[in-house]
Parts: sequence; structure tokens; C-alpha cells
Amino acid sequence: METTHIYSLSDPGLIDDPYGGFGVIREEAPVARGDLGGRPVWIVTRHDDVSTVLGDRRFVNNSLSLPGSTVDARAETLVGMGVSRDRVPYLAGNLVHTDPPDHTRLRKLVTRAFSARRVKELRPRVRVLTDELLTALPGHAGPDGTVDFIEHFAYPLPITVICELLGVPASDRPRWRSWSEDYTSADIGRMDAMLAAMSTYLRELAEQRRAEPTDDLFTALLQAHDEDNGRLSDTELITMVLTLMIAGHETTAHLIGNGLVALLTHPDQRALLRENPELMPGAVQELLRWCSPIVVGMLRYAAEDVTVGDTLIRRGECVQVVLGSANHDPRRYPDPDRLDITRPAGAAGTHHLAYSHGPHYCLGASLANQEAEVAFMALLGTYPRLALAVPREQLDWKPLPLIRQLAHLPVTLGTPS
Repeated sequence: METTHIYSLSDPGLIDDPYGGFGVIREEAPVARGDLGGRPVWIVTRHDDVSTVLGDRRFVNNSLSLPGSTVDARAETLVGMGVSRDRVPYLAGNLVHTDPPDHTRLRKLVTRAFSARRVKELRPRVRVLTDELLTALPGHAGPDGTVDFIEHFAYPLPITVICELLGVPASDRPRWRSWSEDYTSADIGRMDAMLAAMSTYLRELAEQRRAEPTDDLFTALLQAHDEDNGRLSDTELITMVLTLMIAGHETTAHLIGNGLVALLTHPDQRALLRENPELMPGAVQELLRWCSPIVVGMLRYAAEDVTVGDTLIRRGECVQVVLGSANHDPRRYPDPDRLDITRPAGAAGTHHLAYSHGPHYCLGASLANQEAEVAFMALLGTYPRLALAVPREQLDWKPLPLIRQLAHLPVTLGTPS
């Protein structure tokens, strides 16, 4: 039965405590009426319902995939926000916002780079980068002995890994870090300027790679653009690199940051993990379930009338799935608000949805898992007395809706082992 209450997705309570706030909605109305910046949406919060929407091809990511539609709603929204129309495709046409057959074509171009074999091959390099960053941490300590863990570890590790995978020269990586901050700043002027600078940079890098090809993902994508029957357009090439760069490090950085806070504020789980390092893969999955930095999935549109739970969603209506709420659904997880690194993450019917589900399951999930496993293992071993430098209640979270990401994470290192 439909509820008449309309929940605002910009409610300060959801920004301050998205897991708790959406948990209230989940128990009051599993499929609820919502408002997203003036746009009516259906908010889907329970695990089974979220999983159903993510896996159902009747829900599409791009409004142009709706029968008879000629309007790209996301593109028009971006224009309305102030993004230059000629740069909108870099945001509106990325892998996340496409549907088959374009999504299938684009995803196939990069799947090999994130295969289990390729990710395994990267592990030694990830460990080397991790050790280098950990060794350098004491040098970043301020006069009070604190280190910003986000600034000096959680960000540099994944951005270096994805830059090396793509083939971005080391000298150019600081500008990608800056562009990432522009991308996530919620400042449209900064984002628009970033898109202009980034597209110019990639065109220049493309000319360098044409002259001197290298064994990296960017060169492979460029060859698909230049030689492979136009399988990748000029705009798609730039958009793909932007998507891989941002998705390849932003969420992983904050998984590591959020995960560290969780372990430092649950000393029993931290001690258990140190004593039983074989628990690390499952621990990372539990951290993803418990404190993923991505709270919601992308907006979906119903391509036809669909019933979710007991609610009829009409063709063309928007659906906002809440991954974080689904991951804390007591119908799926016993005592869901308890962090338990021994929880059977892969057991039938209990797997989390932090990486989404269905056709849009995160392409880089295996790489993110590996980076987090290596990072936490080395971190706990190198700095066993690592601690928060401020009370948990004083941590500086980004004031952005629908995400859970730290702006800074001050820690004290203690004596290295």
C-alpha cells in the first residue's frame, strides 16, 4: 500500500546519518515516496526489493532507454545546473548511465583489464605502493603528531594503482587528484572547468600514445577508438577514462578510510583480525556491508509498469535504490548494525549490495577488494598502535547527501612494529 508521506533526500538527518535515517524509512515504508531536488522518486530500501530492481532489465539507467523517450533527463539536469552543454556528455554518457547494448559494448572494452588474473598480477605492485606510503606516513605528521590518513594514504594508494593501470604518467597524477576533488566538490564551476582541462589533457595524451604506444589500458582504448571499426567514439574515449579514474580511486579511498574508522572504534574486531589474518577477505566484505561510502545506487527508470513489493511503479517513474539500507536490513542480516568480521559474506542470500548487482555490478570490485585487503593487512601490521586523533563524534564527514565519505581522518601512528 502506497504511503502518502514524502521523504526528502536532502533532509539533514539523512546527510548526517544516512544509515540510520534510511533505516527509519525502511521500517516505515519499504517503497516510499521521495523528493530528490524537486523530482519525485520512489525510495527502495529493503534488501530483496533493492536486489530485484538492480537485476530487473525493466529498470533502466538512462531516460533515453524508455520507450518513445527523446530526452536525456540527466543531461538536461546537468545543463540546468550550469555544466556546459558540450561537456555534458562526459558526465551523462559514462558507463554507469548507459544501458544495453551500449553498456555491453563499452564494458566489454575494459573487462579484461579488471579480470581476476590481471588483478592478481597487480597484487605485488599494490603491496609495494602500500609499504612506501606507510613508510612515509611519519614524515607527514604535524606538530601535534597527527597525520591525515585520507590525504596521505587512503587517496594516494588507489589513485596510483588506477593511474598505473591506465598509463597516466607519474608527473601528471597530481592533476588527476585535483580533478577528482573538483569532480566531487559539488561546485559546478569547478566541475565544468575540470571537464575542459581533462578533455584537453586526454587528447594531448592520445597524440603521445599514437606516436609511442605503451602496454596500458589507455593505449588499448585508443586503439579501439582508432582502429576497431569505431567501437569507441572520441567522446566515449574521454568519458571512459574519466569514469575509470574517478570510480577507480574515489570509492576505494573512502572504503579504506571508513573501514579504518570502523576497525579503530571496534577494538575487538581489530584484535581478532590481527590475530587471524586469514579473516581479511571476509572482513573487507563486512566493512563494505557495514560502512560503504556509497549509500545509494544510480537513479533507475521504470521502462514499463512494475510492481516492487506491494507498490506499483508506473512506466517512466524514477526509482532511487538505497544500497546502504539494504545492507543493514534485519530481514537479510541478523543483528545488522553489529560489525562482525566473521559474518559469512558469501553465504547464499546474504551477500552485500555495496558493489550494486546485476548488469551494473562494479567492474573494479576485485581490484578494490584487493587494495583494501593489502592496505588493512599492512597497516595493522606496521602501526599496531594506530588510533583516532579525535573522538569519533568530531570526525569531519563531507556534507554531501547520499554518500558517507570523510573529508579528513586525523590519526596518531604510535610506535611502528
